[in-house]
Amino acid sequence: MLNIVSNSFISKNFVHYHVNDEKFKVFKDIAFGLTEESSRSCLGDFFPLLGSFGAHGARKRTKDRYAKLYAVFDGAIEERIRSRDSKTYSSDCNDVLDSLLDLVNDESSEFNRHDVLHLLIDLFIAAIDTTSSTLEWAMAELIHSPTTLHKLKEELQQSLGKNGEVEESHISKLPYLNAVVKETLRLHPPGPMLIPHKANDDVELGGFTVPKNAQVLINVWSMGRNSNIWANPNSFKPERFLNSEIDFKGQHFEFIPFGSGRRICPGLPMATRSLSFMLASLLYQFNWKVANGTNPEDIDMSFSYGLTMHKAEPLLLIPIKI
Repeated sequence: MLNIVSNSFISKNFVHYHVNDEKFKVFKDIAFGLTEESSRSCLGDFFPLLGSFGAHGARKRTKDRYAKLYAVFDGAIEERIRSRDSKTYSSDCNDVLDSLLDLVNDESSEFNRHDVLHLLIDLFIAAIDTTSSTLEWAMAELIHSPTTLHKLKEELQQSLGKNGEVEESHISKLPYLNAVVKETLRLHPPGPMLIPHKANDDVELGGFTVPKNAQVLINVWSMGRNSNIWANPNSFKPERFLNSEIDFKGQHFEFIPFGSGRRICPGLPMATRSLSFMLASLLYQFNWKVANGTNPEDIDMSFSYGLTMHKAEPLLLIPIKI
């Protein structure tokens, strides 16, 4: 996921494909660490007068992590600007950074290099942790439910054959895969409380008064497990989305893992395509068995709380080439 995002943004791999790579460890610490710090409460959340009390450690750790990201992305921006100014530059790259720098150079735009830096960092942090965590949950739910896993692998085999290759164009033709992704997002939304919103005015809602400037958190994790909306809400049943019009693009308010309206997650298209493509590739190319001889039904499905909701125990699987 690190490399998918970095290639989309700046046409480069950030890390090599093995977990002992030091750069991988650094980026993992930054991405996971920042989301963990963002979700950690302090006294100032409840008593504004004590806003700085007990927050110094978190502020320093957050500042240090951001400084590392600033250095990486600022260096990439500087390198691209020099490259664009050279005579040998080719405009064929046309990645996110190129598009943003085109905006900076547009005289009618108020966008500047500082904005580019912060936007890239925000998108980077949001994309890495949420997508990788959701993929882990999808694999965990499938391994935990062998019948569901068999149905999905059967669909992949029927659609792609024995010696095919998963391509992005196949995703829309795999209804059960799409149902699995939706069901994963229902049970394990990338941001269980979405991003905090603020009330612009006093509002009466459901018999309660939401005062102006109140911070509003939307508990989509709870909405996805509401028995008034979903039958057997705690069960992983992708079939509930087959032949259903319910989607996660913000129009069906019982299912808004990416939010809705003007504040909907801008990374929705990339996240869902990446998630579906990676999940299909992992399952089409490999069979999987749980490490340490654990039975699939005994996988620990508990979670840890945070801005994103990770598995309490990382999923450890062994791939077996088909």
